[in-house]
Amino acid sequence: MKKSIVALVILMALQTSFGQKKPNVVLFFVDDLGWADLGYRNAKFHTPNIDQLKKDGMEFSRAYIATPTCSPSRASILTGREPVRFQMVRHIDDGNGIDFDDKSNSINNFSLWPNDPVQMPSINMLPLDEITYAERLKELGYYNFFLGKWHLGDARYYPSKQGFDEDYGVCNYGHPKGYYPPFFKDVNPLASFDKSDLYLETVLADKAVDFISNYKKDKPFMLSYFHYDVHGPQIGRKDWVEQYKKEGLKGKDAEYAAMISAVDESVGRVRKALIEKGIADNTVILFTSDQGGFFSNAPLSGGKTGGNTLGEGGARVPFIMYYPGVTKANTSTAIPIQTIDVFPTLVDIAGGKVCKDKQVNGKSLLPIVKGEKFKEDRSLYFFRSYEDQYAAVIAGDWKLIKYHSGLFHLFNIKKDQAEQHDLIDIELRQAARLKKDIAKWEKKAVPAYNKK
Repeated sequence: MKKSIVALVILMALQTSFGQKKPNVVLFFVDDLGWADLGYRNAKFHTPNIDQLKKDGMEFSRAYIATPTCSPSRASILTGREPVRFQMVRHIDDGNGIDFDDKSNSINNFSLWPNDPVQMPSINMLPLDEITYAERLKELGYYNFFLGKWHLGDARYYPSKQGFDEDYGVCNYGHPKGYYPPFFKDVNPLASFDKSDLYLETVLADKAVDFISNYKKDKPFMLSYFHYDVHGPQIGRKDWVEQYKKEGLKGKDAEYAAMISAVDESVGRVRKALIEKGIADNTVILFTSDQGGFFSNAPLSGGKTGGNTLGEGGARVPFIMYYPGVTKANTSTAIPIQTIDVFPTLVDIAGGKVCKDKQVNGKSLLPIVKGEKFKEDRSLYFFRSYEDQYAAVIAGDWKLIKYHSGLFHLFNIKKDQAEQHDLIDIELRQAARLKKDIAKWEKKAVPAYNKK
């Protein structure tokens, strides 16, 4: 009798508000993949698996990163918070910046970037007191597996310290030294492959497939697949490089395209593994990127580098969600969202109720995919400190970009997604409204920095 009651309790714990077993979740988080660098937007790239994922699910065509750069983008998707709120305004330094001791005298907590015009310190790790989606999902009965790029602090701050039950391929380097062995320098989590000729993306995909195929736990899983591709150095998988060269691409263009196709193959392999395991119909898939691309992001302006990273080409990223039985096939929405929305969305999916974490800045996306009411008039905020351009706000169709030097730009993104027509001196009412909006947000969200 007692065993029956226990079994019933466990069964009930695995139910959601949709009346079915809690779904597994796979999150693909690609590094430096541009918004326009997928086959369904640019025919020169071969991405049939990602294209199919879009056809099967819902695309969010205006998805953004709150701080579009390596480490903060990871911190924001993991915590649901704007990274500036815990003083992460740049990527974590792995040797290029200047160590900065904060007022607690803890060495290497912060770094300064030599060319930052305001010399703003940026934290060198994801603080352990920040709550990740893995920690929340664990409370909701999930097993969390982290695969790939971390770049959020050394071993003291690795995924195993941040709510994940298992991790693979993790180190604190922002990118590998090469995509063929040896992949990393002194701290090499994949040293066992040094004598092989395996491509890095293949190694990670093999592990993802192995995890899914051999998963036997009596609880749902969350697979966080954080790719090292397509970050530089641009070294594509050799067979794909040759294929793209035959099609007319040269040099780094061919290498970059080959890297994208390798990621696409990983998506396809993971989806195939889910089908073969018999769990594809009960697995949510999310696909996105950590910031805009290094190469051209046309028709969008700006990109990963060049002083306009808060432009659409730097801050806007691909975002696809496939939730079997919930998302409608081949649908799209232009409602502006940010990847900080992933945390509350996952909690909503896993718990069957709205996320109550007060520290989270994001909003669950489930109302959008279910066609329910969603607060579309919210503002989205951006902040990064490398150069003169440092902050932005999006409110519906309008976007204001702010510079340390006092310059402002204003664009209507719906009419001008390429940001070619600055309306700062024309749309005075909108400009004034958004200047007030971002000033209010900065006062609340940007912490006081103490420099020595």
